[in-house]
Amino acid sequence: MMTDLVVVGLGHVGLPLAARACAVGMTTAGYDTDGAVVDGLRAGRSHIGDVRDAQLAAMLTAGFRAGRDPAVLGRAGTVVICVPTGLTADGAPDLSAVRAAAADVAAHLRPGTLVVLESTSRPGTTQEVVRPVLERGSGLRAGEDFYLAYSPERIDPGNPSFGLSNTPKVIGGCTPLCAKYATAFYGRLVDTLVVARGTREAEMAKLLENTYRYVNIALVNEIALCCDALGIDVRDVLHCAATKPFGYAPFRPGAGVGGHCIPVDPHHLAASADAAGRPLRLVSAARTVLDRLPRHVTERAAALLTGLGKPVAGAEILLLGAAYKPGSADVRHSPAVPVVRDLRERGARVLYHDPYVPEFTVDGTPVPRAPELPRALADAGLAILLQDHTCYGAPLMARAPCPVLDTLGRFSGPRITQLHRC
Repeated sequence: MMTDLVVVGLGHVGLPLAARACAVGMTTAGYDTDGAVVDGLRAGRSHIGDVRDAQLAAMLTAGFRAGRDPAVLGRAGTVVICVPTGLTADGAPDLSAVRAAAADVAAHLRPGTLVVLESTSRPGTTQEVVRPVLERGSGLRAGEDFYLAYSPERIDPGNPSFGLSNTPKVIGGCTPLCAKYATAFYGRLVDTLVVARGTREAEMAKLLENTYRYVNIALVNEIALCCDALGIDVRDVLHCAATKPFGYAPFRPGAGVGGHCIPVDPHHLAASADAAGRPLRLVSAARTVLDRLPRHVTERAAALLTGLGKPVAGAEILLLGAAYKPGSADVRHSPAVPVVRDLRERGARVLYHDPYVPEFTVDGTPVPRAPELPRALADAGLAILLQDHTCYGAPLMARAPCPVLDTLGRFSGPRITQLHRC
């Protein structure tokens, strides 16, 4: 029996795609090598915030099945690869998951199948990495026997305004015919389609989107540090600048960047630029600024405790927010990770509160979770606000019995200290 769609990789990108396909009536299956993910989905437990258990239940009722057997790929009309593309230990782009997924697809590829890569990667990945694996493993030719395209994911976890259906979808085909088949597929899922000249342009567009944010986040944080040195109120500067209705996009300073895309994608772009002999110096400078932000947080925390006559060593420090963004349980590359690491090195006893993150581990060691926020604030020697969760409201922060270091510039009060002086 044929399946309209098989999604490879059932994470933050793949599972919402599968959910959308089920919602429009496509027969859909998922393939993932993580047994815990597969078992949870089969039992009706979603590990992704954007796909609730009730929605997963509807998917299962509609016939969705998750599994670890790649044989399901041989029954697919369309295969979409949504596996992670992170970094190696030395910071180089890691395409091992893409290669492994492509090899699995190749072993079961049938003539007439559409294969789409959604994983973020360097320009040329679709044509130079995925295509050869598919052709060698299947004996079929892209653009003739099967169809190959790249369509970068634009999932923004926790965004209530923009989801898969109403976010424009960029599509780049290996050939015009490949682009035509990919456009027909995504036309059933997404309201607006944007056809790129080719796969490399689509790959580059995705890297540009996230590098734009990366560089501008670095810029606003460096401006905040400059304002500190000059005695300028950075919050007022940002408020005034944001009133301009054209030519300016507002960004806020904080403890750093997080998530799977923003801290990672510029590395893929920089690696390609270096290989082409055109290093992106602006991206390198932004990385320098952003890499030192968590240390700036811990230095300010240490200075705050010292000013209160308390040593950092042995102090109980409560982190408010472990996730990398508000309303999310995603801790990938969260600034909280290096903050915990540095505070531990300074001898502090670190615990965290986050209503969305039930467990938080750094370097293999669990960070104790504070289940009751008021009690945790009463017991802590210092609290550091890292994330803008709605539970951290102004009344609560204003009444906090312990000193609070606000890295987001949200609150004011007698016991609240802004990360950036004003």
